[in-house]
Amino acid sequence: MHQPPPLAQLGTDLVVTTRWRRHVALARPAAALTGVVSAVLAGHALWALAPLFLVFTTMISLMHDTVHGSLGLRRRGTDLTLLAAGAVLMVSGHAYRATHINHHRVFPGPDDPEGEAARLSIGRALLLGPLHVPRIWLWAFRHARRGRTWLLAEAAVPPAALAAGALYCRPLVAYAVVALAGGWLYPLLTVRLPHAHPGDEPVTQARTLRGRLLPPLLLEQTYHLEHHLYPRVPSHKLPELARRLDPFLRSAGVVPRRVP
Repeated sequence: MHQPPPLAQLGTDLVVTTRWRRHVALARPAAALTGVVSAVLAGHALWALAPLFLVFTTMISLMHDTVHGSLGLRRRGTDLTLLAAGAVLMVSGHAYRATHINHHRVFPGPDDPEGEAARLSIGRALLLGPLHVPRIWLWAFRHARRGRTWLLAEAAVPPAALAAGALYCRPLVAYAVVALAGGWLYPLLTVRLPHAHPGDEPVTQARTLRGRLLPPLLLEQTYHLEHHLYPRVPSHKLPELARRLDPFLRSAGVVPRRVP
């Protein structure tokens, strides 16, 4: 069994998020969303594609770091960020928090609705897609000791957005449909590919992808193994964590996958 070094040995500075980095994490999604709205209002829908991609990557990164408490937000700020980010992605931020924390606690064990796709074929992971978001919401609602009001409010966002869009703003309908359809890819992109065929040791339960283009483009979400070993480390510190962890990974026989 290869036991990862304690975080204190790697450096506790890895879990420090400055006020500037917190502001950047909160501002990026707003800037991307502004770009989408501006392009649509200008009548250039194709121009909205690039900022739309950034909306998804920045919102996912923001929600993920918020779930792990790595941005230093207080309780009310955490709740509001999960609500807002989830609303933009047409998912429940609080349901995601419940299932994701559970995923880190039990994976690759049972009762893990988020991690279920890790053992599926790519085809079955895609077929699971349309059911994924409703299933994690139901799991979170059943297991919630508090916060069901947040869950119910967040469940109302997609139908409310579709109804409001149909009545007042057709582009909102298009956006909601794209966001909901994008959620179908979560089991494949966030579970099946980074966790395929997990082993018994922590170092064999996720993959890490290294490169100069794709990791920054995806806001360092490709460092999945490092994240699972040290979930408190914010996403912007994952490249530095990977650099410090490389000697241990080499000794454990872990070979990072190279990507562009």
